[in-house]
Amino acid sequence: MKTNNLIILLVVLLIGVSCNRPILKGSPEIKLNPENFQKTVDGKSTDLFFLKNGNTAAAITNYGGRIVSLLTPDKTGEYADVVLGFGSIDGYLNAKEVFHGALIGRVGNRIAKGEFELQGKIYTLPLNNGVNHLHGGPKGFHNVVWDLKMKTDSSVTLTYLSKDGEMGYPGNLAVTVQYTLTTSNALRIDYKATTDKATPVNLTNHAFFNLAGEASGTINDHLLTINADYYTPVDSTLIPYGKNESVEGTPFDFRKRKPIGQDLHFQKTNEQLNNGLGYDHNFVLNKESRGEMTWAASVYEPVSGRKMEVFTKEPGLQFYGGNFMDGADVGKYGRSFDYRESLALETQHFPDSPNQALFPSIILNPGEEYNTSTIYKFSVE
Repeated sequence: MKTNNLIILLVVLLIGVSCNRPILKGSPEIKLNPENFQKTVDGKSTDLFFLKNGNTAAAITNYGGRIVSLLTPDKTGEYADVVLGFGSIDGYLNAKEVFHGALIGRVGNRIAKGEFELQGKIYTLPLNNGVNHLHGGPKGFHNVVWDLKMKTDSSVTLTYLSKDGEMGYPGNLAVTVQYTLTTSNALRIDYKATTDKATPVNLTNHAFFNLAGEASGTINDHLLTINADYYTPVDSTLIPYGKNESVEGTPFDFRKRKPIGQDLHFQKTNEQLNNGLGYDHNFVLNKESRGEMTWAASVYEPVSGRKMEVFTKEPGLQFYGGNFMDGADVGKYGRSFDYRESLALETQHFPDSPNQALFPSIILNPGEEYNTSTIYKFSVE
């Protein structure tokens, strides 16, 4: 009798679990023409690489090491492309927003006035964001052709040698980045780098997400959680004042899930929202030890039921709410990228770190290996 009850209980549990899973409608198929990505840029060949694993599919181009497409199902089993991108290399070359889906380096985020001092020498970098240097400069890693090292059904490994003096940075920096679709419906990004001279390094990815699908309306109704008790206030040029402040009692408190747009009405009266034209700030992730892989953030889109969780070894997360999108760019499905219809969650060290003594160092020395990872995991609820 007890055995029969146990069997019944197991059946009920299995039925309950299956009811919470989407009934998938086919398999994820990315409909992009590889020929549109086969071009010569700066004397090197570009291409498009397709990945698939489980219920997730992705397309990566070696031009800027970009995520072009990422398909994942909603709660009904319908697939949508949740990353903004273009249908050709020309689309990226002509885009107003230059960082779509790209690998960012040598230093992600801003460096004040394009200058930093290292080992007694002042280095000057090109300015490409008003009075500041942003995301490695105009010829940062987003605007170079990476070399293909290895390709499997579920992963692609890209390499790039950033030569001594490139964009003003010291040292020959050898970088390897691997994109992997895991069996748990996650996109994992592993970064490694070595140098022959001391140099700042802060690598990240700049994918723009909309969990309802590319160009499918506002992200202000997405529900966001960020595992951070502190954030980094910035001046009007988005350079940190030099210290982190508590999120308690501010629009930057995302410790409990809330709609992204809930507190944006404070933009006129809140200095930080005004400086960023909304959210464009670093969050100091809660960690017990440096470099550990921990949960950083979650985003949930209530209509589709899609959920994205971010895990990282990095100490910071730059949350950007699509404030500068203006419809000038048209994506791979023929729809424009409009104001606050996408978000970025860039895992990284803090802005302007080379000039901020109280921030974690981003200096990589000869004999050391830069090694970090970030995971974007997808599910439904």
